[in-house]
Amino acid sequence: MTFTIPIDNGDSVKTAEADSQRTLYPYVTGTSIVAIKYKDGVLMASDMGGSYGSTLRYKNIERMKAIGKHSLLGASGEISDFQEILRYLDELVLNDNMWDDGNSLGPKEVHNYLTRVMYNRRNKFNPLWNTLVLGGVKNGESYLGMVSMIGVSFEDNHVATGFGNHLARPILRDEWRADLSFEDGVKLLEKCMRVLLYRDRSAINKLQIAKITEEGVTVSQPYSLKTFWEFKAFNNPTAGAEGSW
Repeated sequence: MTFTIPIDNGDSVKTAEADSQRTLYPYVTGTSIVAIKYKDGVLMASDMGGSYGSTLRYKNIERMKAIGKHSLLGASGEISDFQEILRYLDELVLNDNMWDDGNSLGPKEVHNYLTRVMYNRRNKFNPLWNTLVLGGVKNGESYLGMVSMIGVSFEDNHVATGFGNHLARPILRDEWRADLSFEDGVKLLEKCMRVLLYRDRSAINKLQIAKITEEGVTVSQPYSLKTFWEFKAFNNPTAGAEGSW
């Protein structure tokens, strides 16, 4: 596919052909998001690392944002694509507010919108390189869902992206319950984030936890977890491994 660019060269206007571009690989990426429902709403956790390839280039990136009055969005993957999604959502919320009809978009509507956006971009072979987690509370009902970069979406009582989908979900399946208090929910998320810190090279020990209730969104200040690195498996991780390495 090509498009023309007019070039004013004094006496005449010439055209130049340029190939349209696609995002083939993510550049600066964020790792796992972990989120759960608890008795008053939804809790979400993420670290603040931004990896340039395998290099932890940035250590102060916020990957959880409030959307409107009732929703909280977290994202793994390409940071610039996440910023583009936030721009889409700003326009959506602004347009909704302009109606001034006393209603506002709930988390289910935002989740459906994001599913359509991700699937639309996938069909153009120009995907937004993110996995999104959308939580919220409206009319006393908690909502939690996820959308992949190709538009696959679902709802659940707990979700996780990236490495968290493999390492945190088993913990959540064993220990999550519907009547979790805020304190117990934070402890459960911290346990998941600690496991990810041990096992995911892209994770850093600087995280935030956000909650959304009927009162709105609150995002914690960044903090670090207490860790223990003296496990025997950490001292000699290749012991017993086959091969000549």
